[in-house]
Amino acid sequence: MRQNSFLLYGAYGYTGELIARYARLYNLLPILAGRREAALATLAKKLNLSYKVIDLDNTPALLAALKEVKVVVHAAGPFQFTAKQMVEACLQTGTHYLDINGDIAVFEMLKKYDAVASRSGIMLMPGAGFDVVPTDCTAMWLKKLMPDAVALQLAFATLGGGLSHGTATTIVNKLGEGGAVRKNGKIIRQSLGKNGMWVDFGKKKLFVMTIPWGDLSTAYFSTGIPNIETYMAISINSYRMLKIQPLFNWLLRTNFIRRYIKKKINSQPAGPSDEQRQKSISLVWGQVTNAEGKTASVRMSGPEGYTLTMHSALLITKKVLEGNLRIGYQTPATAYGEDLVLEIPDVNRETI
Repeated sequence: MRQNSFLLYGAYGYTGELIARYARLYNLLPILAGRREAALATLAKKLNLSYKVIDLDNTPALLAALKEVKVVVHAAGPFQFTAKQMVEACLQTGTHYLDINGDIAVFEMLKKYDAVASRSGIMLMPGAGFDVVPTDCTAMWLKKLMPDAVALQLAFATLGGGLSHGTATTIVNKLGEGGAVRKNGKIIRQSLGKNGMWVDFGKKKLFVMTIPWGDLSTAYFSTGIPNIETYMAISINSYRMLKIQPLFNWLLRTNFIRRYIKKKINSQPAGPSDEQRQKSISLVWGQVTNAEGKTASVRMSGPEGYTLTMHSALLITKKVLEGNLRIGYQTPATAYGEDLVLEIPDVNRETI
């Protein structure tokens, strides 16, 4: 077992390939893994790396591969269909688990493995990418600024860039299912974009709307703040159009519509080009409020989301391989604190 090697499952996906390409920046050597041998072989040859062909439903092969490494970075979504198999295999082999998930339901599901993960001596950390490193660190920082906070709002935006096939497909699988907030400690379903507001991100003032972002699970785990709303930037015209979406949710949930949209997605580029990513930036804003109505706010800027995901996943993997970890279910901020995100290149944070 090489001390700087880890298993990268879903290596030929858009984000997985980014992680594989830049791993040597962190002196790491991923073992590429996934179901498609042709794609793995091509990438492995290009990057001069080894690979393993593994189907997640082939438990013996998965267990054998995990026994050879200390940590797996799971990058094969949609995670609602892939996380459970990988985590349960990691629990058997004592392999630390990281993923780049952003699905609330997956966070809530994996949280239930906390006790068994602790007994197994492993760390489970979903959300080691843009979902949810910058927002989770923002939530933790705000909690330290205002320990008696009872409400938290988080918003994010990307200037430039685009979506990968994997991200877009995950969104399609959630079409017609609406939004959510956390209220009095419980996740409550509501219409997508029920609330909207203008946010000054520092570099630009943008309109944002409520969406069911992963922090509805992770920020609550990290801070204990009982009321949480998560927002994403959207054009005001698109927001107005979304207001009539509930009339068509039944149609958006049909397999016919979802298959049609996925076909359109697959006809597009796999994700933003290197040039697009280099020209793009991500923005995060957060605000907490206490029972007396006092507020504290912070904002952050950093690299484009997929670039940030690549850096954060590799940064955390390196920490784990060096023995810097906390066992059990963790979020990025509970394991490494609110300043973890500042270790990522080009990230800047300010208290407003």
